[in-house]
Amino acid sequence: MSIFTTYDGTGLAYHVRGEGEPLVCLPGGAMRASSYMGDLGGLAAGRRLVLLDLRGTGGSAVPADESTYRVDHQVADVEALRIHLGLERMDVLAHSAGGNLAQLYAAAHPDRLRRLALITPTCWAVGIDSTPEQRLEVVRKRAGGEPYDTAIAAYEEILGILAAGGAPTPADWRRVMPLAYGRWDEEARAHVDASDREKNAVAAAAYGGPGAFDPPATRAALRRVAGEVLVLAGELDNNPTAALAAELAGLFPQGVADVQPGGAHFPWLDDPKWFAARVEGFLATGA
Repeated sequence: MSIFTTYDGTGLAYHVRGEGEPLVCLPGGAMRASSYMGDLGGLAAGRRLVLLDLRGTGGSAVPADESTYRVDHQVADVEALRIHLGLERMDVLAHSAGGNLAQLYAAAHPDRLRRLALITPTCWAVGIDSTPEQRLEVVRKRAGGEPYDTAIAAYEEILGILAAGGAPTPADWRRVMPLAYGRWDEEARAHVDASDREKNAVAAAAYGGPGAFDPPATRAALRRVAGEVLVLAGELDNNPTAALAAELAGLFPQGVADVQPGGAHFPWLDDPKWFAARVEGFLATGA
């Protein structure tokens, strides 16, 4: 683990795995320590992964001002890491909620990205989303056996709670977790169990707080991104759906969407070889 100091004096940690050209990796969660990304399905075999622990997670320090957990403030942390690494331009991979940080970074520093891989990203930063009906269409394809039937019913209950203006509990979300994985096995269950200790709940609540996003401005700024962008969705993932991934890719001048067969929200766990080959191929030769 290495430490660098970001713009406000907070010490941030990053972990290096593998050898080769550097790939800066931004975790999701929101605000989950980067350890859950592992070696990204073996991607470290050909890349030097630089896995950033966002402020207040993993080995990184808790900031003096907790308002800086808001994602737009963390754009400066990513830029500070680029400068610390001595990179003129960099390749970036971002997962899930971390995709919003990457989108905001791309909008603020379009000339600093070489290639950007957005892995099952959420799209709050650009103000696009799928409908509950579209998400249900995806998850219902897994009906016909356990644990998926129970998880689908739990997801339908969550959508009802949200529609009524309520807030699902962590236990509610826990019941739907089999839907986040292509296979519900011991590895997937351990991955879920680790989430509670790897995530900073206070930081997660602030991450997308009021004022974090200006979607029209971000969408306009993304038109200036010259580097190539891959938006990778999982066939079995309901957020983003394949259609939403394609819509996000269309916001970039050189954006392309792809769908991992049998993949869900953590596609490097579902088919490591397919995932690593697709992402490495994109980073090496483009879309």
